[in-house]
Amino acid sequence: MTLTQTLKELNSLGTAQTRKTYGRHGISGDVYGVKYGDLNKLVKKIGADHALALELWETGNHDARVLATMVADPSQTKAGLLDGWAKAIDNRLLVDAVAKLAARVPRADKQTAKWIRSKWEWIGSTGWHLLATRLAVQKEAVDAAELLAYLRQIEMTIDDSPNEVRYAMNSALIAIGLVSPELEEQALAAAKRIGKVEVDHGDTSCKTPDAAAYIKKAAAHAAKCRAK
Repeated sequence: MTLTQTLKELNSLGTAQTRKTYGRHGISGDVYGVKYGDLNKLVKKIGADHALALELWETGNHDARVLATMVADPSQTKAGLLDGWAKAIDNRLLVDAVAKLAARVPRADKQTAKWIRSKWEWIGSTGWHLLATRLAVQKEAVDAAELLAYLRQIEMTIDDSPNEVRYAMNSALIAIGLVSPELEEQALAAAKRIGKVEVDHGDTSCKTPDAAAYIKKAAAHAAKCRAK
């Protein structure tokens, strides 16, 4: 599909209701309002098309940028491109989209560490979300010592971190706790010391998961599945 054809289809799939929902999540400016189910269908139709991904991102349209992360070729996605895209992030949906792409790119560990060190709220948030994605979605093996270091960093800095970074740190804490029984114990202890994580979700129904409760529930479910 060409850029013109793709944008035309995105426009046709957008709805006022979805634009309203996205607006509550801080998405403004050029946005069609396309549901993720429709985006996923479009991805199957397009396949991997890195050149198109670059063109889609340059439009500045929110839906086009999300789609760009979905059709980009990880083997052609360099660190410089990811850094450029991360700098343009201004909402959680793009955090998720860029993190999922970065998790499929070789040496995602370096990108994780780099973004986590960033002083910019959205980039730092993307770094922690990338770590959670690598662990929870991609099932990538990460050195236990590295994860323990991240756990200590979360515990020491989460209270003083920006809103979106706190939210992503909490997600990373949960993901670390689901890696192994040993890390589950360490994560639960850290979650207990941290206590309730306060995050402003704006005019949405989003809630911040209780890390300890989430880890225990997910671990119990996993154990039950293994026992079958």
